[in-house]
Amino acid sequence: MKKTRIPVIAGNWKMNKVRDEALQFIYSVNQELPSPNKVETVICASDVLLRCMVKRQGENLKIGAQNMHFKEFGAFTGETSPKLLETTGVSYVIIGHSERRQMFGETDESVNKKIHAALKYELKPIVCVGETLELREKGLTNVWVKTQVEKAFENISLDDVKQIIIAYEPIWAIGTGKTATPEQAEQTISLIRDVVKELYNEEVADQVRILYGGSVTPNNIDDLLKQSNIDGALVGGASLEAASFLKLVDSAVKNS
Repeated sequence: MKKTRIPVIAGNWKMNKVRDEALQFIYSVNQELPSPNKVETVICASDVLLRCMVKRQGENLKIGAQNMHFKEFGAFTGETSPKLLETTGVSYVIIGHSERRQMFGETDESVNKKIHAALKYELKPIVCVGETLELREKGLTNVWVKTQVEKAFENISLDDVKQIIIAYEPIWAIGTGKTATPEQAEQTISLIRDVVKELYNEEVADQVRILYGGSVTPNNIDDLLKQSNIDGALVGGASLEAASFLKLVDSAVKNS
């Protein structure tokens, strides 16, 4: 059955690329990307690159941030406020990535606060959830991910939830070369959609885009996107090269 949700391919460059490399990437993909009516394409880069990338993005590419604070201003050395991000012209922001949770103390509560702040400034949140290998081996994936989604969406209105993109990233598959099987990814993403349905309603659950992330490459993305509930991918290493990124985008269009 043909999907009605527009797929999303979002690249997370993490702490990679300097200015010249970032701009060369944009110049390489700008004329090759399809219309946002077919697939939303996003690159999330380091804060210092955002403004120069936004100024050069083509009409079919959007730029996003990798993180932000939930406060508008204050004594938070090294952080970036949603108010400041808005002035750069970015459209998206990743919230709650597992590296932020594991390395920098991000919690379900701070994730929720950041979602509220992003929505206030009309930034589209890409909200990450996912379990460790230990949790999966103990059979706790569903309980863990369900709780993450419930806490992330606390006090988020019916209208606002439609602006949120969810990314399921099993922590054990991020940067390891291991990928959840299409069936594993589909099972958990289907669960996430059911949780959204419980929190809101079936119509909203059918509209929310849910991505898979975790060692996604041009070689395995087709099998993932053939699953009925997977609406795209949040991609790390495979988004760093223009040719690889374009192959991911082509797969999203083909499987939509």
